Amino acid sequence: MLDPSSSEEETDEILEEERKVVAAPKVGGARVSPSRTSESSVGLQPSRSSNVRPSSPSPSVASEKEKEDLEKMQREEEERKKRLQLYVFVMRCIAYPFNAKQPTDMARRQQKISKQQLQTVKERFQSFLNGDTQIVADEAFINAVQSYYEVFLKSDRVSRMVQSGGCSAADSREVFKKHIEKRVRSLPEIDGLSKETVLSSWIAKFDTIYRGEEDPRKHQQRMTASAASELILSKDQLYEMFQGILGIKKFEHQLLYNACQLDNPDEQAAQIRRELDGRLQMADQIARGGKFPRFVSREMEAMYIEELKSSVNLLMANLESMPVSKGGEFKLQKLKRGHNTSIIDMGQEDENQLSKSDVVLSFTLEVVIMEVQGLKSLAPNRIVYCTMEVEGGQKLQTDQAEASKPTWGTQGDFTTTHPLPAVKVKLFTESTGVLALEDKELGRVVLHPTPNSPKQAELHKMTVSKGCPDSDLKIKLAVRMDKPQNMKHCGYLWAIGKNVWKRWKKRFFVLVQVSQYTFAMCSYREKKAEPVELLQLDGYTVDYTDPQPGLDGGRTFFNAVKEGDTVIFASDDEQDRILWVQAMYRATGQSHKPVPPTQVQKLNAKGGTAPQLDAPISQFYADRAQKHGMDEFISANPCSFDHASLFEMLQRLTLDHRLNDSYSCLGWFSPGQVFVLDEYCARNGVRGCHRHLCYLRDLLERAENGAMIDPTLLHYSFAFCASHVHGNRYGTRPDGIGTVSVDEKERFEGIKDRLRVLLENQITHFRYCFPFGRPEGALKATLSLLERVLMKDIVTPVPQEEVKNVIRKCLEQAALVNYQRLSEYAKVEGKKREMYEHPVFCLASQVMDLTILEKNQKDHRDPENVGRLVTPAKKLEDTIRLAELVIEVLQQNEEHHAEAFAWWSDLMVEHAETFLSLYAVDMDAALEVQPPDSWDSFPLFQLLNDFLRVDYNLCNGKFHKHLQDLYAPLVVRYVDLMESSIAQSIHRGFERETWEPVKSLTSNLPIVNLPKVPNVAVPVNLPSFSTPAWMTAMSDTDNGSGTSEDLFWKLDALQTFIRDLHWPEEEFGKHLETRLKLMSSDMIESCVKRTRAAFEAKLQRSSRTADFRVPQSICTMFNVMVDARAQSAKLCAMELGQERQYHSQIDNLIEETVKEMITLLVAKFVVILESVLAKLSRYDEGTLFSSFLSFTVKAASKYVDVPQWYTSTMNLLGTWLTDRMDLQLHVYQLKILIRIVKKKYRDFRLQGVLDSTLNSKMYDTVRNRLMLEEATASVREGGMQGISMKDSDTED
Repeated sequence: MLDPSSSEEETDEILEEERKVVAAPKVGGARVSPSRTSESSVGLQPSRSSNVRPSSPSPSVASEKEKEDLEKMQREEEERKKRLQLYVFVMRCIAYPFNAKQPTDMARRQQKISKQQLQTVKERFQSFLNGDTQIVADEAFINAVQSYYEVFLKSDRVSRMVQSGGCSAADSREVFKKHIEKRVRSLPEIDGLSKETVLSSWIAKFDTIYRGEEDPRKHQQRMTASAASELILSKDQLYEMFQGILGIKKFEHQLLYNACQLDNPDEQAAQIRRELDGRLQMADQIARGGKFPRFVSREMEAMYIEELKSSVNLLMANLESMPVSKGGEFKLQKLKRGHNTSIIDMGQEDENQLSKSDVVLSFTLEVVIMEVQGLKSLAPNRIVYCTMEVEGGQKLQTDQAEASKPTWGTQGDFTTTHPLPAVKVKLFTESTGVLALEDKELGRVVLHPTPNSPKQAELHKMTVSKGCPDSDLKIKLAVRMDKPQNMKHCGYLWAIGKNVWKRWKKRFFVLVQVSQYTFAMCSYREKKAEPVELLQLDGYTVDYTDPQPGLDGGRTFFNAVKEGDTVIFASDDEQDRILWVQAMYRATGQSHKPVPPTQVQKLNAKGGTAPQLDAPISQFYADRAQKHGMDEFISANPCSFDHASLFEMLQRLTLDHRLNDSYSCLGWFSPGQVFVLDEYCARNGVRGCHRHLCYLRDLLERAENGAMIDPTLLHYSFAFCASHVHGNRYGTRPDGIGTVSVDEKERFEGIKDRLRVLLENQITHFRYCFPFGRPEGALKATLSLLERVLMKDIVTPVPQEEVKNVIRKCLEQAALVNYQRLSEYAKVEGKKREMYEHPVFCLASQVMDLTILEKNQKDHRDPENVGRLVTPAKKLEDTIRLAELVIEVLQQNEEHHAEAFAWWSDLMVEHAETFLSLYAVDMDAALEVQPPDSWDSFPLFQLLNDFLRVDYNLCNGKFHKHLQDLYAPLVVRYVDLMESSIAQSIHRGFERETWEPVKSLTSNLPIVNLPKVPNVAVPVNLPSFSTPAWMTAMSDTDNGSGTSEDLFWKLDALQTFIRDLHWPEEEFGKHLETRLKLMSSDMIESCVKRTRAAFEAKLQRSSRTADFRVPQSICTMFNVMVDARAQSAKLCAMELGQERQYHSQIDNLIEETVKEMITLLVAKFVVILESVLAKLSRYDEGTLFSSFLSFTVKAASKYVDVPQWYTSTMNLLGTWLTDRMDLQLHVYQLKILIRIVKKKYRDFRLQGVLDSTLNSKMYDTVRNRLMLEEATASVREGGMQGISMKDSDTED
C-alpha cells in the first residue's frame, strides 16, 4: 500500500496554499464592488474640459476582467472536482476488476517517428550518399538508396504522415523493401548469389544506415521494454497512467488510495455490492416514476428496465465467480441477494438459506517451543523433551535435550477446522527404571489461540504433574494461528437477538464469507468445527448504538437491524467495535455508512489499546482525506452520477493521451486502457452504443484535424453502432441491448454523415492520407468502410453501381487535387532550379509576371515587355519536367495503391485518364507556342509514349490517342523535310564532291543514340545535319566520300529516331517504316548512279599511257559502292514481299553498277597494255611496268574481278605473239614480255586466283613461245643477261 505519511506535512501546506489562491479572487470579488470601482476611477481622472466626453458609468474594464477571471477559476475548479471524482471511479475499477481483463491478442503498435527523428534519418542517409560512413556498398545499392532518399524521405507527404503520428520505423523499412524488390529482380543473375541473399543484404545495410551509430543492443532492450509495457501493465502503472490522463497529482492519488482502502479487497468487493444495490434501486425508481429516456418506440420502456436488471444480474454473477480466497477448500455458493425481491422469486428463499455445513473454515497453526524454565529437581544429564498436539489431530515431539539446558526452538505445523482449538504441550523426562513402560510427565499447558492472539513467544505457567517437586515450571512458546481468506473478522462479543442468540451472553464470533454475496455471523464453542448458531447477513444494516439498559457486560454497543429482527452486539473495546462495524458494513453491502461516535485520536489520548492497527489507520486516512476535501469524492454515491458523460470525458482524455504517446497507435487504445474502459463501462452501466458513438465522434474530430486514424477501428465502432440502431428488427444485437434511444439514433445518423464526408475526402486525397500505401491496408479498409456506410441498414447490401459512382466521383476530384499539387510542386522546383542556375534572373522572375513572348510584340527595350521572359523553349522544358512528375505519380499509384483499388481497377484507369487529360491542357498550351518546324518537343513524345505503351490499361487510351493525333502531323512533316533535305544534300554534295576519303561511321553508327533531333535551318526550311564532334573520333580507316557518308548517317539517324519513337499505332508505324525504307532505297539508288557517272567520267579523263596510276578518288568511289551495298541491307530491308522485291532491285542495281565499274577499269588496263605492246612493236623502252602492275593489282583487287583482268591480259599477249608467229622477237621485246608475264602470274597467284585460271591454255602458249624465244636468244651475242622464264626469288 502506498504510504503518504512521509509527505503529509508538505501536502498539507500545498493544499493550504492552493486554497488561499482559490479563495483570494472570491474575497476580492466580494470586497470590491463594481460601483465603487467605477466611482474611484472617475475620481482619479476628473474632467478637464466640458468638451471632453464624460466617462461611462458602466463597470470598468478591470472589474470585467476580474469577473471573467473568477468565472474561469470557477470553471477550472469544477473541472478539477469532476476529474477527481472520475479518478475515484477509475481507481476502484483498477483495484478490484471483476468484468474485464487486459487483452493479450491486440496487435503490437510500433514506435512512431517524430519530426526530429525524421530529420536525423535524413541526415544519416545523406551522410551515406556523401560517402561519410564506413558502410561498403556497390553502385546498385547506392542508386537504390539515392532514389529512396529523393522519393520517400524528402517527400512532403512523408512529413505530413509524421506530423499526423502515423509513421513508424517499420513503415520506412517496408517502403524501402518494396522499393528495392523490383530493382533486385531486374538485376542479371549471378552464379552462386541468389537475389534473396542480395535483398537481405540490402535490408541489413539499410538498417545500419537507419540506426546510425546507436548501439543495437540498447535499441533492442528499449524495444523489448516498450513492447512489454504495451502488452500488459501492473496496477501501479495503470494508476500512474490515469493520473497523467486526468491530471491528478501524486499526493492526491495517495490520499484517495489510502482513504478508499484500495489495497483491501474486502472493502472493494463491499463497495461493488453497494453500487449494484444502488443500481437496482435506481431501476425500480425509474420504473415507478416513469422517467425513461426517449426511445424510438414505447414498447422499449419495459424492456429497458429488464435490461438494467439483467445487466446488474450479470455483474452479480461475475462478482460471485470471483474467488473469495486463494485456493480455498470451500465451494463458492452462487447465491443472489435475498432481499432483492425484484430479481429473486420469494418461493426460492428457503433454498438460499445457509446451513451449518456450508460454513467451513480451515486454519493453519504454527507451534514453536523455545525453552523451559524452573526445571531444578532433575539431574543435569537427564534427558527431557516436549510433545505438542492440537486436540483431534496428530502429536509431534521435539528433539531431546539435557535438563541443564532445556532449549529447542522446534516448530510444529498443524491444520484444524476449529476456530477455537485446544493446543496441548507436555514436558517429559526419560524414565530410568528398568521396568518403566512410559516416560515420566513433568508438566503440561493447554492453550486456546485465536487468529487475534499475539504472534510473539510468551512464557506460560505449566500445570505440574504429581510427584514433580518443581512447582514453578514455565515454558516459553509461540502459537501463530493464520487467518483464512474467507474469515473477515473474529473475536469475543456479547450478543442477544430475537431468532438467534436469545440470551445475553459472551460468545466467540467469526464473520465468514461464503461467497461474494453471502456472509454469515457465526458463534463457535471450543473444539467445535461447526458453528453453534449463525446469522446470514443478507438484508441487515449495521450501525453504532448507545449502551442498552439492563444488559450487563460489554462496554461499546452496535447492532444489526432487519425487518422484524434486531441483533445487539457489545465489545469490551472501542477499537474492536470499529473493526467489527467496518467488517460487517462491507459484508451487508448497505448504502448507509456507519460513522463512529468518537475519533481515533481521542481513543489514543485515553490510552486505549487495539488488538490490530487496521481500524485506527484506516480511520486516520479517512479523517485526513476529509481534512483535504477528498471526502466528498470518496463518499459520493456512484449511482447518482451521469456515468455516460463521465465516461465520455474519460474516453476523450484517454484518446488524447494515447495519440500523444510514443506509439503509432492510429487511434487504438493500449491493452491497459482498453481494460480500464471496459471495466468502467461494465461496472457503471455505460451503454455500448453510447461508448462507440463517443469514440467515433472523438476519432472523427482527430481525423478531421489531420491525425492518422485506422479505418479498421472506425469500421469496428461503426458496425457496432449500426447493428445496435438497425439490428432490432433483424434480431441481431451486438451486446444484447434491445432498446434504442432517440438520442442514439440521431447521433448515429449525424456521425454517419460526418463519416461519409471524411471517407470521401480521404479517398479524394488518397495520395496524401495514405502516402506510399501506408499504413498498410488502410486505403483498402477505407473503401470497405465506405461501402458499409452507404448501406441503409445492416442486411441490405448497397448496389455496386452506387458505390462505384461515389468512388468515381472521389477519384475524379482526386485527379484534380493531385494535378494541382503536382503543378505547384513543379513550379516551386523550377524556381529553385532557376535560383541555383541563374540567381539574378530568378530574383527578377519572382517579382515579375512571367508571360510568353508573342511574335508581334514590341521591341525588348519596351518597358511593357520587361519581365516577360518565359520563352517557348523554357515552357517546353517545364512541360517535360512536369511530364516526368506525372509519370512518377502514376507509377506510384500503380505500385502503392493499385492493390487497394483491385475491385475498382476500371475506376483507377479512369482516374489516370482524367489526370492525364488535365496535363494534356498544359501540354497542348506549351506545344501551341512552339515555333513552326521545331522538333524540340519530340523528347516529350518519347517520354510519354515509352510510359504509356507498356501500360496495359493506358496504351491506346484517350490521352495516348490524343498524343498520337498531336504528334502524327509533326512526324510526317519532319520526314517530308528530311527527305527533301537529304535529296538536296545529295544533289549539292555530288556537284561539289572531291572524292577525298573521310573517316567512316558506318560500322559504329547503329549503336549510337542521338540525344536530340537537330532543328531545321530557318532560311531554307529544311533539316540540316552537322557532323557531331564524336564523328571523327570513332573512325579507324579511310573509306567513303563526304557526301556518301553524310547520306548514310542521315538515313540511319532518321530511321533510328523514328524507330525510337515506338509509334504505338501499328498501321501508322508500318507506314512510317515503309516510307523510310523506300526513301532510303531511292536515296541510295541516286547515290549509286551519281557515283557510277562520276567514275566513268574520271576514267575517261585519266591518262592512257604506261604511266597511268589508279587515283585515290577511284578507290573512294569503289568504297562508296561497298558502303552502299552494306547500308542497303540495313536501311532498305523489309519483311513484306513487295518491299523485299524493291530491296532486291536495289541490290541488283548496286551489283550491276559495280560490275560495270570493274569492266570499265579492266578495259582501261587493257588499253594501257595495248599501248605498251604497241610501243614494243616500235622497240620503245618502258620502265614503269613493274610499278604499274604492282600498284594496280594491290589497289584494285578489292573491287575488280581479278580472273577477268588476268584472262584479258593473257589473251591480249597471246594475240600479239600470234601475230608475230613467223617473226623472231627482239631481245628487248623478249625481256619486257618475260617480265610482264612472270609478274602477272606471280601477283595474280598471290591474290588467290585459281590454278586452273592461271595455267590456262593461252598462258601455256605464251609461256612456251617465250621459252623458245629465250633459248634462241641465249646463244646470240650478249644473251639474256640473267632474265629467264624460270622462277627465281632474286629477280627484280
